[in-house]
Amino acid sequence: MIFMELNRLVLLSLSFVLVFQMGFCREDNFIRMPRTMNLLGGVRDCGGIQNSAEIESIARFAVQEHNKNQNALLEFAKVLKAKEQVVAGKIYYLTLEAIDAGKKKIYEAKVWVKPWMNFKELQEFKHAQETQSFTSSDLGVKQDGHGSEWQVVPNNDPEVQDAANHVVKSIQMRSNSIFQYELLEILLAKAKVIEGSAKFDLHLKLKWGSKDVKFKAEVNKNIEGKFYSTQWKEDHP
Repeated sequence: MIFMELNRLVLLSLSFVLVFQMGFCREDNFIRMPRTMNLLGGVRDCGGIQNSAEIESIARFAVQEHNKNQNALLEFAKVLKAKEQVVAGKIYYLTLEAIDAGKKKIYEAKVWVKPWMNFKELQEFKHAQETQSFTSSDLGVKQDGHGSEWQVVPNNDPEVQDAANHVVKSIQMRSNSIFQYELLEILLAKAKVIEGSAKFDLHLKLKWGSKDVKFKAEVNKNIEGKFYSTQWKEDHP
């Protein structure tokens, strides 16, 4: 009897540890089965909470550890993307923006966390070459300053994401709906530089209540970094 009771307590303890390790990230393909079976070992997107206080704290830790290990002077800016994997604790896969000598750059970090042991370890930190922010020269700006042709730019570029978020906020501000608009995906992004200012042509997929809607938008960003002249229209099929 005592042996059976001890077994029950052990099982309850293990269940508690597994629940504690679960994290708060979204499961895109939910299967109705016991949660622990569905999550262990799987890598999941952290969705709209990628800039939560906990995720940001882990990202800042990654930058600080990198600076300490490499004698670098990176300055954390923001988290662009976050995933987690449940192991003995959790491993976070972060795509973050940091400032290096005044320039925005994108990095990828891998951090192992065991909350109950107050344990954090930076396992990997590297520069994401393929996702660097575009510059005027990347967009083919002409020497005479009159402008450039539209160029397709990476959807995950920080400048593009800032422009897309600005469009969503502008749509929401002018909407009388009780439902909030949420950016789901940047389908296509183009940009060009005109006299030092950037102009973005975006095709966006938004969530509005229970519906997915698409918008085409144009937005300008001046030299001071402020958005203006934002225009959009819903893209009907």
